[in-house]
Amino acid sequence: MNKGKIISVRSFRGGTGKSNTAANLAAQGALAGKRVGVVDTDIQSPGFHVLFGLNEKKMGKTMNDFLHDKATIREIGFPIHENVGNVAGLSKLKNARIWLFPSSISGRDISQILREGIDFNKLNEGLQTTIAEFDLDYLFIDTHPGLNEETLLSIATSDVLVIILRPDNQDLQGTSVTVDIARSLDVPSLLLMVNKALPKYDPVAVKKEIETLFNAPVAGVLPLSFDMADNASSDLFSLRFPEHEWSKGLRGVAQAILALE
Repeated sequence: MNKGKIISVRSFRGGTGKSNTAANLAAQGALAGKRVGVVDTDIQSPGFHVLFGLNEKKMGKTMNDFLHDKATIREIGFPIHENVGNVAGLSKLKNARIWLFPSSISGRDISQILREGIDFNKLNEGLQTTIAEFDLDYLFIDTHPGLNEETLLSIATSDVLVIILRPDNQDLQGTSVTVDIARSLDVPSLLLMVNKALPKYDPVAVKKEIETLFNAPVAGVLPLSFDMADNASSDLFSLRFPEHEWSKGLRGVAQAILALE
């Protein structure tokens, strides 16, 4: 049986649009007929569930329960395709196969993680079990921004690392560090994605400049979008507005991931 791939979506700093990108990439993979899982490992400040129309009352068991031996991975997996409701974009996933593995939004659970930390070996075990239990083709991981122990683990266990950056000097410096770490850990595939590029920038020129700077492929240069901001995480943008320039760029990144061997 083919082992599913772990796709880690990272950024050095917050505000890059990482979570929205990860959710939309996962949805595009599911629309392509793949069995997809999505894990929120930003356990200190979770929010990924909002993008999939899941609130605390619907959430049930979470990654926090798994990490504290209160639930199995099978109990955590929430089938998005069976619970799309009437949300315009999400409804397109009705015939897909996509599961969300959320983290708890409870203040008590978050406080416990902040006090006790995360058992990273247990988390890694959970990621591997998730792929096997649900027979996944792809497991997309939304990660905490920055560099810490969780960063090293998620990078080291990734088959594909997608690093999101803005055309900003602080992002460029932080991305350089992340790329160096990824190479030192021998990540099989590394892709860059530029997000929130101002209209004055030529996407072709930006792509060439970033690829030259990091000696790594840029899978897409996506524009700064006020429409995306106005969507306010209420839906999966690329599904609701498939002809938007941001959505077209996002699909290009998804296709680059799916094309990797």
